[in-house]
Amino acid sequence: MSKTRIAFIGAGNMAASLIGGLRAQGLDASQIRASDPGAETRSRIQAEHGIEAFEDNAQAIDGADVIVLAVKPQVMKTVCQALQPNLQDGQLIVSIAAGITCASLQSWVGARPVVRCMPNTPALLRQGVSGLYATAEVSGEQRLQAEQLLSAVGTALWLEQEQQLDAVTAVSGSGPAYFFLLIEAMTAAGEKLGLPRETASQLTLQTALGAARMAVASDVDAAELRRRVTSPAGTTEAAIKSFQASGFEAIVEQALQAAATRSAELAEQLGK
Repeated sequence: MSKTRIAFIGAGNMAASLIGGLRAQGLDASQIRASDPGAETRSRIQAEHGIEAFEDNAQAIDGADVIVLAVKPQVMKTVCQALQPNLQDGQLIVSIAAGITCASLQSWVGARPVVRCMPNTPALLRQGVSGLYATAEVSGEQRLQAEQLLSAVGTALWLEQEQQLDAVTAVSGSGPAYFFLLIEAMTAAGEKLGLPRETASQLTLQTALGAARMAVASDVDAAELRRRVTSPAGTTEAAIKSFQASGFEAIVEQALQAAATRSAELAEQLGK
């Protein structure tokens, strides 16, 4: 990435996270540009990262090797169609917008190399994970550029089929909210058991963090880790049996299926 010139269309939170990750990895500010209609957003991105920011998208993409589309899905068609006459041969289009298919993007910008990505919000802390899918026009070098871009804020995983991005959306794109819901529920339950709310919150948060770190660092899967902390006839087993009696696994499966289905529906609606 040391010689790659990158332009961001849209300079919101996710774009700012990617820019911050790239700068932390040593990419020079002169190689990054951004555009955004908001003067306050442009001023902030310039001040925080030392890059050039423009109101005009065409100025931002001039001479860029990689163009990152970081605008809301609802305005993507309008942005792409306005951008299309100013695109140059060989430029890689990277979309981080949910629900916009590669076919839709190419119908708006032409038959250009496109990488579609599904990042998640922990990218704001450079702890994210992203699913990536590349069209046939994307070269090996461009795949590497896209992978390095998303790796600046976490882990980047390539997918063989674009439709798998619906599953990525269900598992990791929406996933942080599921854990937040569990944190809410555990905190509330701890308070009902007699703990001060602040104490219940701290216990829950640190437990969530510790469990995640154990799972990431471990050489065994989550099922084995669960078995190791579940003593026969103990307190953990009592809780696990209660979860399972209430259909915990089925509830999770149904929830993720609902998210994946909605992802596919949005792609159909937004791609027209």
